[in-house]
Amino acid sequence: MINALSVFVEGLAVDAEIGLYDHERGRTQPLSVDVELTLMPAAAHGIHGTVNYETLAAKAHALAASGHIELVETFAERLAADCLDHPRAVRVRVRVRKPEAIEGAAAAGVELTASRG
Repeated sequence: MINALSVFVEGLAVDAEIGLYDHERGRTQPLSVDVELTLMPAAAHGIHGTVNYETLAAKAHALAASGHIELVETFAERLAADCLDHPRAVRVRVRVRKPEAIEGAAAAGVELTASRG
């Protein structure tokens, strides 16, 4: 019996127009995105029985291409909501790193967990 099934993507490189400051507008910045989507237990027999992890990557890229987003938190929240739209999705963890945010730091960012209902 399967108790839990998670599909994930780690370290996805995404270029996004993101940030509050004037110097962050009109240009893209690199983000590193991790997404882990937990699904209702069910046996996966073929790609139609699960969520293709390429779908998670495509959602992150589509969000990045959607236009300027001021906050990394907003990016993470929108991506989480997009991922939870799958009927078998019950929980999602999204971590977004912004490597150029703080000089001298490898990255700064946010991590959130959201559940359906």
